[in-house]
This record gives sequence, C-alpha cells and structure tokens, in this order.
Amino acid sequence: MSREEKIARTFVELADTFVADFDVIDFLEQLTCRCRDIFAVDDAAVLLAYPGPHLHSPAPCDPSPALTKLLELALREGPALDAYRTAAAVTPGELARAPAAWHGFTAQARRAGYSYACAVPLRLRRQTLGALLLLRTADSPLPADDLITAQAFADAATIGLLHARTLKHTDTVNEQLHTALHSRILIEQAKGFLAAHHNISLGDAFGTMRHHARSHHFLLHDVAQHVVATGDLPRSPAAGRRPAEG
Repeated sequence: MSREEKIARTFVELADTFVADFDVIDFLEQLTCRCRDIFAVDDAAVLLAYPGPHLHSPAPCDPSPALTKLLELALREGPALDAYRTAAAVTPGELARAPAAWHGFTAQARRAGYSYACAVPLRLRRQTLGALLLLRTADSPLPADDLITAQAFADAATIGLLHARTLKHTDTVNEQLHTALHSRILIEQAKGFLAAHHNISLGDAFGTMRHHARSHHFLLHDVAQHVVATGDLPRSPAAGRRPAEG
C-alpha cells in the first residue's frame, strides 16, 4: 500500500465514529499506530485533557518502557503540554536546543535515544482536547509535509471524538474516554499474559487483541480485562450458541 493510500485510509478510519460499537480506546490506538507507520517518526502518543484540565496519557501504540517513562514527564512539561495550552503546533525540533522549561522531559527523551520532538494539538476552533506527540531518533527534524499531515490527523480525530460525544451514546463515549485514561496498565498486563500463553512478541500480542476486538465487536478494554482474568481471548457470543433446530 502506498503512502497516499495509507493517509486516505487513515482519514476514513478517523471519521468512522458514527457506529453503535464505537471504541474510543481502539480509536486512539489506531491514530498513534498510523502515525508511526506513515510518518518519519519512531514513536507517537496521544495525551488527552479529558476529563478535567490536566493532560493524561492513554496507551500509545505498543509503548516501550522508555516511552512510558517519558510520557509521565510529558504530562507536566514539553511539547505536548505546550501544544495543548497554546492550541498550536510546537516544533522547536532538536532536543539539544529545547527550551529550558523542558529540562526533565528533554533529559529523559535524550536518554531514551530521541533527538527530535514535536507536537500538534487535538483542536477544533476554540476547543482543544489534548495533543499528539511525535518523537524521532534521526539526526534531522520531522519533514514539513509529515507535520502538516499530522495536524490534519489530529484535527480529524478531534472532530471524530466530539461527534461521538454528541450522538445518542454520549454517556458511553464519556465513560470510554475516562476508561482510556486508566487502561494502559491493564492493556500492558494483557499483552504480557497473551505473549506468554502463545509464545509471541508483545507487539504481536497487542495486534492479536485489537484484531479479535474488531472481529467480534468487543471493546479493546474488555478483551484486555478478559485476558488478564483468564489468560486467553474471550469467545465470541455466537461461539457458545447451539445451532437452531430446523
């Protein structure tokens, strides 16, 4: 699949929130995974300011321990927080020349091997929901075209989230957004359980859970919860039914 096809497909995915079984956790995971696949970045993460005014970090796409630790600092300082507060892209780029106010974030990012960091806000007019953080280990900044497309992805994701919240299942989406902010540990545990049970990598375990959730119309959080409780994926509701008698 070409880069242009991937970008077009991503916009369609970010618009697909008008469904009864909309899963906000999977939606945010998809955004970060697509960014890492399409853009010249090594890692991406969404930081949300919901509920409340402070940033929180839902689970990024298959996070490394170094990235997980960095995100804890990104909630308090760095480009993502600045992008959220200003509702504008923050692109100082090279961490060696980052603002002094980012001291803790910059030090941890460089220890983790990142050399460039930027962020774009999740915004719609006067409303900002959070920021999309992009990290790069190469010796050059993120290409300008990638940054423009990343902002477009972030804008599309914001519209999708706001639309989902205004539909008839507003309460469900609000609950899922709250759950997303507290589900990272659960998903990480489930990945470990599944990887050990099937002797696969953590990345493959995460992909298996997402595929299973989508194929059987489960929420990703519910799949992870079942894996932690039982050590394996939940069965499809139809799998336990007896065939209808003729």
